[in-house]
Amino acid sequence: MVLVMDKVRVDKWLWAARFFKTRSLATDAINRGKVRLAGDLIKPAKELKVGDTLLVQHGDTQQELSVTALSDVRRGAPEAALLYQETLASLAKREQAATQRKLAPEPAAQLHGRPTKRQRRDLDGVRGG
Repeated sequence: MVLVMDKVRVDKWLWAARFFKTRSLATDAINRGKVRLAGDLIKPAKELKVGDTLLVQHGDTQQELSVTALSDVRRGAPEAALLYQETLASLAKREQAATQRKLAPEPAAQLHGRPTKRQRRDLDGVRGG
């Protein structure tokens, strides 16, 4: 059930649309410039209206969203998906990035934690130390 509203704070909307687990995480992302409204930097208290365009960056991925409904109540994922629509260009860009990651994975993705003693000796041997 999507509530009918005229305006809602950006941080509340991002939380309700399930882009961030908490409002404070949404606020931090906005303050770091990871969320933009029509290409401009914004503050967490900026009021969002239906039809606004948001650019949300999560790690390596960026999503360009068109706001289709407003809510300040967090609900299930199917209802949260009704609050926005991702642009076709953004979808294509994310799919291309996913394909690229599958074809050429990050070399450091296989490394976990600190090296063992043996790995450390091998590294030191390669470095000449």
